[in-house]
Amino acid sequence: MDFHVVIPARYASSRLPGKPLAEIGGKPMIQHVYQRAQCSGARTVVVATDDRRIEAAVKAFGGTVVMTSEQHVSGTDRLQEVAVRLAFAPQAIVVNVQGDEPLIPPEVIDQVAALLAACSDASVATLSEPIDRAEDFFDPAIVKVVSTAGGRALYFSRAPVPWPRDAFAADKSRLPAGLNAQRHIGIYAYRVALLNRFVTWPVAPLEASESLEQLRVISHGETIAVAPAVAAVPGGIDTPADLQRLRQLLAQ
Repeated sequence: MDFHVVIPARYASSRLPGKPLAEIGGKPMIQHVYQRAQCSGARTVVVATDDRRIEAAVKAFGGTVVMTSEQHVSGTDRLQEVAVRLAFAPQAIVVNVQGDEPLIPPEVIDQVAALLAACSDASVATLSEPIDRAEDFFDPAIVKVVSTAGGRALYFSRAPVPWPRDAFAADKSRLPAGLNAQRHIGIYAYRVALLNRFVTWPVAPLEASESLEQLRVISHGETIAVAPAVAAVPGGIDTPADLQRLRQLLAQ
């Protein structure tokens, strides 16, 4: 199976400015992500950025970097520019690996690419993992996904879905057995042809309401394949506290 990895990386971050360059164990965060992606089966691994400081850091550790427009409003737009500039074929598979996930398991990168390759009806693939705690289920920062029995996404939401009406009428402090609530893991595999369509579409009403880009894909009738992740995926680094915990973990 042949696929490419693109790692969008922006310097600006409201909660952690300069996040891709944050030092972790003697390396910038973006280097940890890049090296994880290199351990996957990807033919190409490239960082996409609009910041010269990130470009310089990637070149310093021998990585491949593409400078992209400063006008992009999303990582998906940045991905599409890279696909065009590197002349990826319309049916080529591109995996978007977030630049703030320095512990991303390489096997899930391979998994999401293989999932899309195996699903001819889908133009996007992504992963999920079980939600076991009621507090996570009610947390709007944790995106939930509801899928068909065949592993096709029906909806993504920040709301607690599916809603177990009868069980929650009695007790909302714990999740009922058999609910199978799923957290969406923000790793995507795209066919380049889908990326080319995506950038021509306006923001969809559902996307605007939930602040979830993947709802633009569903709103336009495209199919997203979903599968349980084969390995646990630690959350991204969003705050100084997240960064400090990771530094302590690696030091141990």
